[in-house]
Amino acid sequence: MLLFEIIRIALNAIRMNKLRSALTLLGVVVGVFSIIGVMTAVQVLQNSIESGLSNLGTHTFQIQKFPALFVGGHDQWEKFRRRKDITLAQGEFVRDHMTLAKYAAIEGGTGGFSIQALSGEKTNPNVQIMGEVPDGIPANNWSIRDGRSFTDNDQTYSGSVVILGPDVEKKIFPRGGAIGSEIKIQGERYTVIGIFEPKGGSLGGNADNFVAIPLSSFLNHFGKIRSLNIMIKAKSPEVFDECMEEARMALRTVRKVEPGKDDDFAIFSNDSLISTFNEFTQYVKMGIGFISFISLLAAGVGIMNIMLVSVTERTKEIGLRKSVGARKGNILSQFMTEAIVLCQMGGLVGIGLGVLGGNLAAIAFSMPPVFPIDWAIIGFLLCAFIGVVFGVYPAWKAANLDPIEALRYE
Repeated sequence: MLLFEIIRIALNAIRMNKLRSALTLLGVVVGVFSIIGVMTAVQVLQNSIESGLSNLGTHTFQIQKFPALFVGGHDQWEKFRRRKDITLAQGEFVRDHMTLAKYAAIEGGTGGFSIQALSGEKTNPNVQIMGEVPDGIPANNWSIRDGRSFTDNDQTYSGSVVILGPDVEKKIFPRGGAIGSEIKIQGERYTVIGIFEPKGGSLGGNADNFVAIPLSSFLNHFGKIRSLNIMIKAKSPEVFDECMEEARMALRTVRKVEPGKDDDFAIFSNDSLISTFNEFTQYVKMGIGFISFISLLAAGVGIMNIMLVSVTERTKEIGLRKSVGARKGNILSQFMTEAIVLCQMGGLVGIGLGVLGGNLAAIAFSMPPVFPIDWAIIGFLLCAFIGVVFGVYPAWKAANLDPIEALRYE
C-alpha cells in the first residue's frame, strides 16, 4: 500500500505541473521514439528481405560474377566488374562434373523489356527476361501452375516458347487463354507453353513480373557475351556444403584460378545472404542505439534539473512530512519514484509512437506490421535506469533537508 501511495503522490505532483512535466517528457519520448521507430522499421525491412532472399529454396545455391549483396565503394565494385564473365562452356563444365547435385542449371537474365500480346495488350517496360534450361525451373524453386515446362528439345533447337510469370499473364491476357497464344518480345514471336505459380514479392518489388525462355533462345536473341549464372540444388541438406565446395572447385578449375588466389566469382545461398544482411543491419542497430542513448542521457539531465526545481518548490512540504514522522527513506522513495514514473510515462509514449512510426515502412511496402518486443523491453528498462540515475541526487537532497529549516523556507 505504501508503494501505491508513493506512486499516487508522484502522479499528483506531475499533474500539478502539466506543462513542465510535458516538456520534460518530450526529451524521453524523442529518445525512445528514435530507438523503437528505427528498430521497428529495420525489423520490418529485415523480415521482408529475408522472405525475398529465401526464394532460392532449400539446399540450393547460386554462382554468379557479382556478389548478391554488395557493401563497399566504387573501387571494390570495379574489382568485381573486371572479373571474367561466366560463359556457357564454363557452366556446362561445372554441370558435367557435379556428383552431389540434384539439379545443376545454367541461366541468363536481363531486364527492362515490354511483353506484348498479339491482341495489343502489353506490359510496362520493366519485365525481367530469364533464359533457362529445363533443370532451371526446379533449381529456381519455381512451379508451373498451368501448361508445361521446358524440354530438352526446346533447349536443343532454340524453341520459340515462353513461360509467363503470373503478373505478366494478368496484364496481357486479362480474360485468360494464355496457353497456346503468341506474344512478342522485341519483335520476336514466342508461343506461351506455361504459367508460373505466383511467389509474391518483397520491398515493393514483384517476383512474378518476369518471363522465361530457353537459354539457347535467350543467347541467340540477347547475345552470347553476357555473364551467366549457375543454379545448383544439392541432393540433400546433409551434402549441401560438400556440393558447394565441389561446384566451387570445378569452376576454379575451368576458369584457371591459381591456388591460393581468391575466387573470381560469387557463391551465395539463402543462409549466406541472410547472414550478410543481418551483419549489415547489426551495425545500423548499434549506431542508432548509441545515438538514441545519448539523447536519453540529455533527457535524463533535463529530468534531474526539473526534479531539483521540484525539491526547491516543495521544501515546506518536505519539512511538514518530516515533522509528522516521515523518514529519510520515505522522502527518498517519493522523489525517486516520481523521477522513474516521469521517465516511464515518456518511455511508454515513445514506444507507442515508435512502433507506429516504424510500421509506416510496413504500410508503404504492403508488408505485415511487427512489434519489436525485445527493443520495447530494452527501451522500458532504459527509461527506468535513466530515472534512477538522474533522480537519485534530487531525491537524496530532498531526503537530507533539515525539517526545521524546511518549514521556515520561504
